[in-house]
Amino acid sequence: MSIRFTAKARRGMVALTIAAGLAVGVAGCGGGGDDKKPEASASASKSGGSGASTQEGTDEPIAELKGEDGLVLQIDSVQRDSGGFLTVSGEMKNDGDKAARVSVRTAGDETEIIRHGSSLGGATLVDSKSKKRYYVLRDTDGRPLTTTGMPRIEAGASIPVFMQFPAPPTSTTDVTFQLPTFASAPIQISG
Repeated sequence: MSIRFTAKARRGMVALTIAAGLAVGVAGCGGGGDDKKPEASASASKSGGSGASTQEGTDEPIAELKGEDGLVLQIDSVQRDSGGFLTVSGEMKNDGDKAARVSVRTAGDETEIIRHGSSLGGATLVDSKSKKRYYVLRDTDGRPLTTTGMPRIEAGASIPVFMQFPAPPTSTTDVTFQLPTFASAPIQISG
């Protein structure tokens, strides 16, 4: 029964996140031209190089973080909402040649989060300038507000993922995204 509730809660959070993202997107359509846009794609490869600039309307990710077993976390959006939250959304892709599971270590090491099963609850945002770390939010039952119960991902396949954090102050536009078993990457907050 809790698996069904968790899946239902996850679907509800994804729908809420999409609705909030659409509301922010529509509200932000002013054509001012001076909106802050993510500037570079961060690659967590050994070379540490960055890719082409990201422009609205392109398929370029904000960042790609390489993990274990051919898994790649592609971050497509980092959006503030008016409720004081920050939602990081993207895809977990399997670039390997065989099926893979997301490591249980991505849930982090907090007992409260671990007891709710596999998740991306170990994700953090680090604001080096203000010397602050932001952790994934939780609901009233202690469940992380992230994608949970991730299935095995077949080779070449991907699944949508999200994580919600408390929003840093509006003066903070650049943070470092961290997820256990994946490389870290700098990301830029929009909205």
